[in-house]
Amino acid sequence: MKTTYLLVPGYTNSGPEHWQSYLERKYTNVTRVVQDDWHHPCRQAWTERLNSAIAHTAGDIVLLGHSCGAVTVAQWAASCSSEKVKAAVMVAPADVDAQTALQEIQQQRPLPDGNIPLASLLICSDNDEHLSLIRAHKLASVWGSEIEVIPGAGHIHTAAGYGEWLAGEQLIESFTGRRFITKASGNLPI
Repeated sequence: MKTTYLLVPGYTNSGPEHWQSYLERKYTNVTRVVQDDWHHPCRQAWTERLNSAIAHTAGDIVLLGHSCGAVTVAQWAASCSSEKVKAAVMVAPADVDAQTALQEIQQQRPLPDGNIPLASLLICSDNDEHLSLIRAHKLASVWGSEIEVIPGAGHIHTAAGYGEWLAGEQLIESFTGRRFITKASGNLPI
């Protein structure tokens, strides 16, 4: 059965040089969840949009969130369910509960404080300005997620040098046991 990776970008969306955008361009089984307002990550609106995307996607699903999108994935998993969703990968979830969180993302508060009832992986860095390593370990423990720490990766976004991220693709495929399906070379957008 086909597996669709649903990309859940964070605050301000993932630009063209972001690793999520590379995935979307390279693979036929990757689809972006599009929010109405990328500059105001409203907890309820973003979770409802993800739930709608899940409902309208055929086959098995892996959720793949970054930053505030990873927060949305965790919040969806803590409050909703679908047998279609087989795993969740949360990359650099923003600590929206931190006192230092950007004001624009504080409306996503609070982060889930219980187990996420599906296979989940939290990928983080040891120097992320939006999620301390101590907090990342605590969240992974509370959520029941496996954790992978990438040394010196910052927020694992474009500004930290994460455009095409082949090691990340391998990590995601290894964790989920599901493959990305490459587009035919003639179909790759420039």
